[in-house]
Amino acid sequence: MASESHMTAPICLVENNMQLSVNQTAVQILEGISQPVVVVAIVGLYRTGKSYLMNRLAGQNRGFPLGSTVQSKTKGIWMWCVPHPCKPNHTLVLLDTEGLGDVEKGDPKNDSWIFALAVLLCSTFVYNSMGTINHQALEQLHYVTELTELIRAKSSPEKDGTEDSTEFVSFFPDFIWAVRDFTLELKLNDHPITEDEYLENALKLIPGNNYKIQASNLLRECIRNFFPKRKCFVFDRPVNDTKLLADIENIPEHQLDPKFLTQAKNFCSYIHTQARAKTLREEVTVTGNRLKTLVVTYVDAINTGEVPCLKNTMTTLARLENSEAVQKAANHYSEQMSQRLTLPTDTLQELLDVHADCEKEAIEVFMKHSFKDDKQKFQKTLVELIMDKKEHFLQQNEEASLKYCQSILDEMSQVLRERISAGTFSVPGGYKLYREAKESIEWKYSQVPRKGVKANEVLQSFLQSQASIEESIWQSDKALTDGEKAIAEERVSKEAAERKQEMLKQKLLEEQQHMEAQKKTLQENIDQLKEKLENEREKLIKEQNAILEHNLKVQQDLLNEGFREKSERMEAEIKKLKSRLAATKSNTPSWVTQAVEGLGHDFIKIVTAPVRFVDHLVTGILSLFKGN
Repeated sequence: MASESHMTAPICLVENNMQLSVNQTAVQILEGISQPVVVVAIVGLYRTGKSYLMNRLAGQNRGFPLGSTVQSKTKGIWMWCVPHPCKPNHTLVLLDTEGLGDVEKGDPKNDSWIFALAVLLCSTFVYNSMGTINHQALEQLHYVTELTELIRAKSSPEKDGTEDSTEFVSFFPDFIWAVRDFTLELKLNDHPITEDEYLENALKLIPGNNYKIQASNLLRECIRNFFPKRKCFVFDRPVNDTKLLADIENIPEHQLDPKFLTQAKNFCSYIHTQARAKTLREEVTVTGNRLKTLVVTYVDAINTGEVPCLKNTMTTLARLENSEAVQKAANHYSEQMSQRLTLPTDTLQELLDVHADCEKEAIEVFMKHSFKDDKQKFQKTLVELIMDKKEHFLQQNEEASLKYCQSILDEMSQVLRERISAGTFSVPGGYKLYREAKESIEWKYSQVPRKGVKANEVLQSFLQSQASIEESIWQSDKALTDGEKAIAEERVSKEAAERKQEMLKQKLLEEQQHMEAQKKTLQENIDQLKEKLENEREKLIKEQNAILEHNLKVQQDLLNEGFREKSERMEAEIKKLKSRLAATKSNTPSWVTQAVEGLGHDFIKIVTAPVRFVDHLVTGILSLFKGN
């Protein structure tokens, strides 16, 4: 719903008062956003007009405080959640950060952490600077070179950090450089160039080996390596009058420079149409609630002196999300079973069929909301939960059937009991009358629809209760010869044996139906797990392909710029990426096989079944599993 992302004004998300802390009101707002989020963060020196651009993205003239003095107005990271103007059922989350390089800050390390947090949280990262993209402007972006020290992709990166650098590509945001108060002509060697070409030319490496050149090149390399998708926008000065500029949020648009308005419009249009939803590894979509977890986890790590680790954060997020996914799936099962079942069901199979449909949907709900369920721990929990809930419905069904059938038979046999008490059958020929009365009850009972799974058991119990009465009646019936009494006794004995046989057949049939239902449960879990793992594999292949293509492009750019040695050093990493991609593309990756096998064997341990057919059940499930 659009209303879930409606905020009339920004709110502080991460407070910066000597130590970073997360604002709980902002946390509650994010918790209420179940939609995917497009997160745009802006970073730059203080007093460079960052907040104005963010207000324009929100479709407002004011919102984020602009300030008009040399003091930084924004402290920490401020958040504004608005309905996305172009993507239905998405929320646009705007993050405005405090200005970098504020001389009033006590700890310069704060700038680095604010910069790193912005990178970690957003899907589009806007760096805002003044003037031109020159050596000084690049030096002010030195925080990029610190990212590998402040952030880790894995809990145990390689000693040289190369794997982490490569891994960064898969989760780093798109990069936009916004150059404010730009006064130069976009030309290179007297030929017109685009804004993007201007940026790429500024990021070319400089020949030379002295310390300053190497440091400058390191920054350029980091930007090129970490941010595969880059974009540049240049902006003219909004107004030339300094006094008007200080009050820009209150200036009517017709007083602003038309070129600036067009540039700002193009910038906003690009963000609104091209900025992607925030995702994690393997394209796990981030919702507002998930973004909340990311913020809290990262800030907690920073405050405890740890290096925020993407893999650990994913593990934390997965644990929380998977627990919720289990509950959502279990609740869906319970709700649908309650809605679709009319108790008592006519047969056990009717209930099991509804169970199969609801279970399938519940597994789908779980698969949709879960991710990185290592060793299928949460999926197995769901299997156990659904089995418990199924047993509850089975018990309810039996109790409903038992109560209904007993009520029917009590009503139908009321006259029979009264006639027995009155001695109606204690006369010559009474046995025949009794048999007719009893058989009439059986026939009427058989005509009642939807008696449920206990129908036969209740009937047999009733007939068993009549056995001694029936014997007494034929024994005292003087109209019967001894031979007829013997025949009657034999008939009653035969009927009792047939009842037992019928009950045994029913029990065996029910056990077979339960076994088939358990096989279907395993099959459904395996099928959906395989489908999910295959989808994850496709996403992983796409991600690894993107990283490989990016590295190949970086390598080629280095070669084109004359840095052959740097280009050759990348070869080992590229070979490693190709090997990893080939392993992922294999027909039956080991991790898929292990996951399916693990689920199959653990499922057998989870399933409970009557002792007398456990062996058959295990054999049947194992044969089913081998077929997959």
